[in-house]
Amino acid sequence: MVCAKSQVLDEKGIKILKALAEFTEPATCKQISEKSGVPVKSVIGKMRALVRAGYVERPEKGKYIITDKGKEAIKK
Repeated sequence: MVCAKSQVLDEKGIKILKALAEFTEPATCKQISEKSGVPVKSVIGKMRALVRAGYVERPEKGKYIITDKGKEAIKK
C-alpha cells in the first residue's frame, strides 16, 4: 500500500514546495510554475493536495504560501 504522504510529496510536490519557499509573498500557480519548471496545470492539480496535507496555505483566492510543515518537508 502506498502512503498518501508519498503521493503528495512526489517529485512535483517537492519542486513546487521548493519554489514556493523562495517567495516572500503569496504566489500564484503561474508564478510557482515559472520558478519550479512544473507545468501550470500540474501545479494547480497538486496545490489542492498540498493544502489538504498542511504543506501549503491559501491566504487569498489563487495565491499560496508554504507552511512551516512544508518548509520542514523540503529540508529532509
